[in-house]
Amino acid sequence: MRRLRMGMIGGGPGAFIGPVHRFAAELDREIELVAGVFSSDPDRSRSAAAQYLIDPSRAYGDLATMLEAEKAREDGIDFVSVVTPNHNHLPSARAALEAGYPVISDKPMTATLAEAQELAGVVEAAGLPFGLTYTYTGYPLVREMKARIDDGALGSLRKVVVEYPQGWLSQPAEGKQAEWRVDPERAGAGGCIGDIGVHAFNLAEFVTGQKVTRLLADLAAVVPERQLDDDCSVLLRFANGARGVLLASQIEIGELNGLRIRCYGDKGGMSWKQEQPNSFTFHYLDGRTEIVRAGDASLGALATGGTRTPGGHPEGYLEAFANIYRDFAAVLRGEDVPCLPRLEEGLRSMAFIDTAVRSSAAEAGWVDLSV
Repeated sequence: MRRLRMGMIGGGPGAFIGPVHRFAAELDREIELVAGVFSSDPDRSRSAAAQYLIDPSRAYGDLATMLEAEKAREDGIDFVSVVTPNHNHLPSARAALEAGYPVISDKPMTATLAEAQELAGVVEAAGLPFGLTYTYTGYPLVREMKARIDDGALGSLRKVVVEYPQGWLSQPAEGKQAEWRVDPERAGAGGCIGDIGVHAFNLAEFVTGQKVTRLLADLAAVVPERQLDDDCSVLLRFANGARGVLLASQIEIGELNGLRIRCYGDKGGMSWKQEQPNSFTFHYLDGRTEIVRAGDASLGALATGGTRTPGGHPEGYLEAFANIYRDFAAVLRGEDVPCLPRLEEGLRSMAFIDTAVRSSAAEAGWVDLSV
């Protein structure tokens, strides 16, 4: 079994997420980054290739050239990873799929719901694997929470609270890395809701196994002259009748990456924090509290399958990201993988962004969420 060869679109000099994708993909040595269109500027693309220590002749100036050149090689790429700003997700993924390459893409799926629906048609016509890097579903203890909730540990789900506070956009974004995230031409219809709110939404549906059916959204652009939302409050209703609250903000000064989820049923409650990812709390109805830790003997197959070190050796963001890539590699090898975020999760997440943005602007109150 050889290593799968990856071609990357995006991730040029100064990018945050490009190196993260590279580290994650290569962590388990099942994948190797060998080629890419790292920037629309050929010089910057070559500079990135030098940074990634790959053959400079495989740093391409445009996607069409890469796809054609790699097809002609005996050691050509096996799949494409899209790590560009949102407005390039659709054209990049479409070109790769139509050229016969499976695609894994950074979230959200596209810039708009209409683009996501178009891309879904391309994926289905190509009949090739398509995955999304909803990173937080890769944490072993998130997967353990999901498995326990699926097995009925909380009983009937009643309440879900998911929060994602950041503070890095509390002031104007000019000059910041990834300032494109506040530009509607590149980010799409949603700002904070599309950048981190969508992570919170995906996490809530993943952990609970329940789909959101209705929502009430209040989105705001708090920083003067900002065109996209930077602060979001959304009430949720789940398919089984449970209530939920989703809070996402990028203007909360002092907050770093404080994703947190709490789930409550009629038999107990669970709580997990991304900044302290190696444990979660399980409160039982009889008053007992259990601290479930990474590496515990009680963990099930989903969690242990995503854990690389013994308990007490912290694993975090890069390892969770690597679990997504390892799952994608398994799919490419023909294996059945239960946790990889795919087309359905992408479409539902884009429908969430679109519905929240439109209903908030119209002050529409409670609205249905449908794809």
